[in-house]
Amino acid sequence: MILKTFGWSFGVTAIGLAAAFYFWGWEGFAVVAILSVLEISLSFDNAVVNAGVLKKMNAFWQRIFLTIGILIAVFGMRLVFPVAIVSVTAGIGPIDAVQLALDNPDQYQEMVTDAHPSIAAFGGMFLLMIFLNFIFEERDVHWLGRLERPLAKLGRIDSFAVGVALAALLLTASTVATHAYQHGGTYSDESSTVLLAGLAGVLTYLVVGGLSGFFENKLEEDEERAEAEVEEAKAAGQQPTMVGLAGRAAFFLFLYLEVLDASFSFDGVIGAFAITNHIFWMALGLGIGAMYVRSLTIYLVREGTLDEYRYLEHGAHYAIGALATMLLVSIRWHLPEVVTGGVGVALIGLSFWSSVRANRADAATRRGGGDDGDGGGVDSGKSAIPSGV
Repeated sequence: MILKTFGWSFGVTAIGLAAAFYFWGWEGFAVVAILSVLEISLSFDNAVVNAGVLKKMNAFWQRIFLTIGILIAVFGMRLVFPVAIVSVTAGIGPIDAVQLALDNPDQYQEMVTDAHPSIAAFGGMFLLMIFLNFIFEERDVHWLGRLERPLAKLGRIDSFAVGVALAALLLTASTVATHAYQHGGTYSDESSTVLLAGLAGVLTYLVVGGLSGFFENKLEEDEERAEAEVEEAKAAGQQPTMVGLAGRAAFFLFLYLEVLDASFSFDGVIGAFAITNHIFWMALGLGIGAMYVRSLTIYLVREGTLDEYRYLEHGAHYAIGALATMLLVSIRWHLPEVVTGGVGVALIGLSFWSSVRANRADAATRRGGGDDGDGGGVDSGKSAIPSGV
């Protein structure tokens, strides 16, 4: 199972590290390896949340996510995205931006750093919307019940999550963004930029998440009709296919996953500049890390880990909320990568341990013939996608 799921990741790791050593020696090898570990640590919560969405897809779309999706993740976000930032910021063509990254990496890094406020605002608000819609949604299983139950009641108010997110954006634009950090230790007022980028992040979530939620809800209706069509096809001597029936819903879930992955990758790309400004080292290291995140997502789905460890998805969403907050704070203050990655890993680790303890308590209760009480039920099955956005 491990080799089948992580085989491509192992292969890409071997090829990537070998290429780094061949072209750039031990220095390139070491930096690429460090960046790989950095990306995995920063994106572990991404894998958990992805698994919550991916388990709704059939095997065909899971393969699409692992193939086409990884191409988008590696080449789109880890290589093309930094180049696109410089291209737009400097008003030059993509080829010139790549040439700039090779010939003058310091200037390239400066342009990416100066674009950080808009990147952090977009990604931070998108991730914040995911967290808010999770925490304000009523569910059967609670990890931190004293906190989650009152918040779930507030979520009954129409568009409450959107209101909280916009309030957070206004606060960030009017305080943190007035002294946004720039390359070289200088500061500038980026209030309008942060406000526009943050609004774009909220709007992207509402559009993509809303479409995903809509088609997810319709998927059950499609499956019911599919069963009737399958019986009719069999009666007519035809071989039906289920891929087309679930294709539309799965496509929008796939689109949602790609936007989600893009938002998670922002901190990894920016954080990589603290280690190196070599464009190809970054692409190799972050790309290897992205492969493991994809494989880990598939592993969680196939092993049913989210159902077995009931609080794991809660921990991942709390990690998302923490990451969203740190992205917004980083507009003004630089946060070490060990902090941004460590907080997420710690929250997921705590939720995993809480799940293990709850499972042991349930087993002991069953042996004693008693009731397992609140929080001991089955996984609610809620994902990051909102119902009713």
